[in-house]
Amino acid sequence: MKKITNCIEISVEECLDKLLEESNGCKCEKCRYDMMAIALNNLKPYYVTTHLGEVITKIKNMEQQSEANIVVEVTKAIKKVHMSPKH
Repeated sequence: MKKITNCIEISVEECLDKLLEESNGCKCEKCRYDMMAIALNNLKPYYVTTHLGEVITKIKNMEQQSEANIVVEVTKAIKKVHMSPKH
């Protein structure tokens, strides 16, 4: 059975890890998942079914605009969750 992967999810998680290092807000698992969900809901998904597809998509996502969009949406999500955490 083939595995389907949303490459944007991988990029969002990597970006979130980097940005949370500089953040003073909560970094618990619940808040992290909320941040990822908010960011992912505002970004277009990109699904692949092979490892090669993941590699090609990763290169494509490194384009400046795609990377900038991810940073913007993750930053917004961090601020939103920090202002109103669900715990």
